[in-house]
Amino acid sequence: MNDILLSDHCKILLAEDDNDMRRFLTKALENAGFEVSPHDNGLAAYNRLREEPFELLLTDIVMPEMDGIELAKRATELDPDIKVMFITGFAAVALNPDNHAPKQAKVLSKPFHLRDLVNEVQRLLAA
Repeated sequence: MNDILLSDHCKILLAEDDNDMRRFLTKALENAGFEVSPHDNGLAAYNRLREEPFELLLTDIVMPEMDGIELAKRATELDPDIKVMFITGFAAVALNPDNHAPKQAKVLSKPFHLRDLVNEVQRLLAA
């Protein structure tokens, strides 16, 4: 019951440049009760974050205009409380200490099942 209540009030900023993946992720998260603001690049997502707060940034790493690592750095500068989850086929990139990704960021490697994504998002937001 707490998971449902938690998700009702949680806004997720999604940055994913792959149209199909962005659509699937948005639908899965909305079906789980989250409010999702989807964007196709990091710069658009960052501009949206400057307009309103979000509980979670869910971002791909490799994107045009601003990659997910830079987006996460800027997002945590704007809002130190925002939680960050990377979705990527390049987990080693996210985990590389040289890129200065937020230390508490979670990494979910592609491919993953949408149920796993929802469970990880709920777990991260509940922490």
